[in-house]
Amino acid sequence: MFSVRDLFHAYGELIAIEKLDLETPAHSVLGLVGPSGCGKSTLLELIAGLQQPSSGTVEVGGVTDPAGRLAHCAFMPQRDTLFPWLSAVDNAALALRNRGVGRRAARQEAARLFERFGLAGFERARPAQLSGGMRQRVAFLRTLVAGKPVLALDEPFAALDAITRAEMQAWLAATLAADPRTVVLVTHDVEEALYLCDRVAVLSARPARVVEELSAPAPRAADRDAAVTAPAFVATRERAMAALHEGSR
Repeated sequence: MFSVRDLFHAYGELIAIEKLDLETPAHSVLGLVGPSGCGKSTLLELIAGLQQPSSGTVEVGGVTDPAGRLAHCAFMPQRDTLFPWLSAVDNAALALRNRGVGRRAARQEAARLFERFGLAGFERARPAQLSGGMRQRVAFLRTLVAGKPVLALDEPFAALDAITRAEMQAWLAATLAADPRTVVLVTHDVEEALYLCDRVAVLSARPARVVEELSAPAPRAADRDAAVTAPAFVATRERAMAALHEGSR
């Protein structure tokens, strides 16, 4: 679905990414982990067409220009970015409105998904009336209904407490199983990456390069606690942590 070849990106004299190659097939989930400030979010923005690389090639769905890449990608930033004056259903429907769907039809289409997303009964609630996890579900629903084949998620659960974060990880895993998409997930949490992703690319400290690519243990248990405590999962996590430590030097 997308590929990155010989990627180089710099901000003036600051080199963010250097000689990076990645490739991901359709309907797979790729995780990006690495030290803070290594260029994970920059790489995600390059894939999503929000930036143009200094050199190298970023291809999404067969196109390489920024507008073409953006047309294939729905981007979800770290914060939920919900509009506080809009209801939950109107926030979720924004992606549909941007596609030209009328207000009433957009509300109806978004509202149909609220029960599946664990939000039934909160359609008219304002963001301030929702818990952190519920706000993230609304934000993800908005990302999903954009109808793009690639989801670019930038640390979507970073601001949540540990218990809510674990619950959201299990929820997202079930959601993607029910509605497969090509996903690129940036996270600083190795356990989260291995649980949610099919493959994980461990990046070095800036300038970012791929230190190691790991396949998630398979089959993964449906229950999150069982999955992350399985011997194969623990061994892969330790290998990822070792690669992360090596890349941080």
